[in-house]
Amino acid sequence: MNVALSKMYVDDAVKEAVLAVVNSGRYINGPNLKGFEEEFAAMCGTRYAVGVSSGTSAILLSLMALDIGQGDEVIVPSHTFIATATPALFLGATPVYADIDPATCNIDPAGVQRRITPKTRAIIPVHLYGHPCDMDPINEVAGKHGLHVIEDACQSHGATYKGRKTGSLADIACFSFFPSKNMTVLGDGGMITTGHDQIAGKLRMLRDHGRTQKYVHEILGLNCRLSEIHAAVGREQLRHLPHWNERRRAIAARYNALLAGTGAILPVEREWARHVYYMYVIRVQGRDSLASYLKERGIETGIHYPIPVHRQPLMRSDVRLPITEQYVDEILSLPMHPHLSDEEVDYVGAAVRHFLEERA
Repeated sequence: MNVALSKMYVDDAVKEAVLAVVNSGRYINGPNLKGFEEEFAAMCGTRYAVGVSSGTSAILLSLMALDIGQGDEVIVPSHTFIATATPALFLGATPVYADIDPATCNIDPAGVQRRITPKTRAIIPVHLYGHPCDMDPINEVAGKHGLHVIEDACQSHGATYKGRKTGSLADIACFSFFPSKNMTVLGDGGMITTGHDQIAGKLRMLRDHGRTQKYVHEILGLNCRLSEIHAAVGREQLRHLPHWNERRRAIAARYNALLAGTGAILPVEREWARHVYYMYVIRVQGRDSLASYLKERGIETGIHYPIPVHRQPLMRSDVRLPITEQYVDEILSLPMHPHLSDEEVDYVGAAVRHFLEERA
């Protein structure tokens, strides 16, 4: 049996949506983008959504909209994809790294508090693997110090924190539609959500060369638009997101039952959270040996992420983050996507259990 780590969904409705855009001759800033933005904002429970070219550009434009730049500091986790931190560098700001909560792998609010300096302007908590961060203490410390909060929600489409969707928990939130995510647009794409009129208006200008009308450019912007084809695909994918997330949760529950008592440390779900399992990540000693064993049996795995951001060559940071540094040697992502069959999940679970029991 061959079991993929992730799998993208394409059906006839998606193909027809793409063909309809091709036949329309309208490829930029058309009705599909407007519809997708409205529908995505409604899903998140926020007022505005602004479609952009990627999750990375979503974070970059969000920092630009908040006038964060030279000499400013932005607090981020190091256990994340590098694009959480690199947009700050482009603007002349400095990423400042905080360690993670040992249970959820999300940024530790207490660690955020310790990293605040007079130069701090923003905090970017990442809802890693689909589990929301503990946002109340993060927002509380931000309010106390007059800081902006930008949710990196690139892995948490549809997750909830105390009954509220990610994307509605801070000043701004950023989503990615990369092909492995809980929903995609058949390529790169992103979305920014906010409840603030002025921020939404500025974001729309920033993504489109800083203009308010054709050939009238009021601020320095970029070309970070989301195309009509990608928006049309996103609208179709968004319709499936609720039941896809339910299937991911069912798969996670099945893995939990199969791997109970093996010694592997399994994902947690806090009582205030609804996890949507972008990835199902376990922790084991001898992770690389397990990955090789599974590969021999046709099971694809991943490591999200093997090198912490603060250890990346371009960062050259000597900060010590003991929990992050321990976890990156132990984490292993097992196959997780809503199209896995129960038979495939059982096959993966049995293989992991067999390896761990034999080793014990």
